[in-house]
Amino acid sequence: MDGGVIDIGYPELFAASALMLVAGFVSWKLALGQEKNIITSALRAFVQLLAMGFLLIYLFRYQSWWLVLLVLLIMAICAAQIAVSRVKQQVQGLWPSIFASLLVSSMVIAFIVVEGVIQPDPWYSARQLLPIAGMALGNTMSATAVAIDRLFADMDSRADEMFSLIALGATPREAALPSIRAAVGAGILPTLSTMCAAGIVQIPGMMSGQILAGADPVIAAKYQIVVLLMMSAATTLAIVMISFLAFRKRFSAEGYFLDPALR
Repeated sequence: MDGGVIDIGYPELFAASALMLVAGFVSWKLALGQEKNIITSALRAFVQLLAMGFLLIYLFRYQSWWLVLLVLLIMAICAAQIAVSRVKQQVQGLWPSIFASLLVSSMVIAFIVVEGVIQPDPWYSARQLLPIAGMALGNTMSATAVAIDRLFADMDSRADEMFSLIALGATPREAALPSIRAAVGAGILPTLSTMCAAGIVQIPGMMSGQILAGADPVIAAKYQIVVLLMMSAATTLAIVMISFLAFRKRFSAEGYFLDPALR
């Protein structure tokens, strides 16, 4: 044991990879063709999480403000790249908007939570700042991809209406506003569902981790409440930002709604 945590040996860790056989068997039996993706995802999870573990050990011992901020920037870049890859429709020039939305929303809210609620010493403490920012980034990354897909799908389904509104003198923002509302609603729904189920259907990740580490369950619950509220705020800010930044991709510089052949 280490600080109340029961250590998992490497043989047991690799033996646990057999659990992926469930997904692999289902993919093979139903001819889903996802066997390669399942293996790749499992290998990436092993490598990335263990690498992050060793990196955090180094940061905890030799942390400096610039090194912690550098790690946060790299995490935001990777999150933006993954979010872009999850968007079903190929839209050029979307990466900068996604990166700005994820960076601003996640980092602003994470710093508010860490400095205003947890108050570590020093302010750049990697032990508090990196996990909190990572949770914010992960949640906003998924919500951003959902919001973008919903935004463009809704705008395309309203193509005739959009053409008419622009022809009647509406601005691109006015024409796209119903689709923006739909995108924001779709993006925030999973987070709200998680909040509703917390404590009844599931014990969320941070609370579970602290309980497994031997923390007082009430203290763990307080941390989890803060994290859920943080994710709600970060997700809302991210999807509002990306919706108002991305809708312009369906319009020309002159404000005309673009036909699919002209995009």
